[in-house]
Amino acid sequence: MKIFFNKKMLLHNPDDRLEGGYRLAEFSGLVDDIESNGEEFLTLVHAEKYIRKIKKMAEDREILAEVKLTKESYDAACIAAGLSVSVSHSNGFALVRPPGHHADREEAAGFCLFNNIAIATQKLVNEGKKVCILDIDGHHGNGTQSIFYKSNKVLYCSIHQHSTFPGTGQVYEIGKEEGIGFNINIPILKGSGDDIFLLALNKLLPIILKFNPDIIGVSAGFDGYHDDYLLDLNYSLHSYYECASLLKNNFNNIFAVLEGGYHRNLKECVDIFISGINGEKVNIGDEKTTSGEDCHKMLELNIKQLRSLLTGN
Repeated sequence: MKIFFNKKMLLHNPDDRLEGGYRLAEFSGLVDDIESNGEEFLTLVHAEKYIRKIKKMAEDREILAEVKLTKESYDAACIAAGLSVSVSHSNGFALVRPPGHHADREEAAGFCLFNNIAIATQKLVNEGKKVCILDIDGHHGNGTQSIFYKSNKVLYCSIHQHSTFPGTGQVYEIGKEEGIGFNINIPILKGSGDDIFLLALNKLLPIILKFNPDIIGVSAGFDGYHDDYLLDLNYSLHSYYECASLLKNNFNNIFAVLEGGYHRNLKECVDIFISGINGEKVNIGDEKTTSGEDCHKMLELNIKQLRSLLTGN
C-alpha cells in the first residue's frame, strides 16, 4: 500500500487547532500526485447545487461544518476526492484533508465537505463492483451511512464510540429497502481499548466475508487512539496494525482514505496501519490496552441485538 498525497491540501484551514494543517505536517518527503483533482467526480454523490454552494462559500471564506473555509478549501476538497478515487483503483492510502465521512449528499458536517470514500465507492459501484466500507474512525460516519442506506451493493460497517458526535450509528440502523442488512453498526463504550475493538472487528469479519466484496474501502480514522483530543477511546497502535493484518489475510483488494485523528501521533498510526496491510513485521512501542467489564458487557449486548436484527431470531 502506497500513500497518495498533495501538499495543496495543507492550504485548507491551515491553522485550525483541531482539523488543521498540523495533522499532515509530519508526513515529509511525499511526492504530489499530479492527477489528483477530483472535481469531475463530485456529482457521483453530491448535488450540483450543493457543490456550487461549497465553492462559493470557500471563495467568501465563510464558516461551514465547524470549519473556517479558506479560498483554497474547495480545491483541497476536490483534490481529496480525486486522491480517494485514485487509491480505490490502486490499493493505496489517500492521505487527505478535509475528511469526508460526515458529509451527506447536500450537507457538510464535522469538518467534512465532500464524502471522499463515498465518491470513490460510488464510482466502483458504477463499474460493477461490490464494495465493503469498513469505518474504523471513532466517530460514526453518518454521511456515508446515509448515502448508501438503501443500497445492497455497498456493505457499510462501523465501529465507533457510543453517545458522541454525530449521535447516529445505533445497532438497529441496519439499512432500508434493498439495503436492509447492509448497514452494520457496533457502538462501543468510552474507555474501550484494543481488546474491544478487535473483538468487534472479528464479529464483523463473517458478515463481510458473506457479502464477498470485490474491494474493501477503509474509512481510516485514527481518533480512537488513546491520545486523541476529541474522543475517549483507548486504542494503542496494536489496534491499527492488527486490523490491517486481518484485512490483508482475508482480502486482496484494499484501499484506505484518511478520516479523523486529532493528535500528534497521526503519522505513526498511519505508518503502522500501512505496515500491517503490507505484511511488514514491526516493533510496536505501545503496550496493548484492555477494557473494563462494562465495555465487554455493552459489546456483548450490542452483538446479540445485531444478530437478532439480522437473522430475525
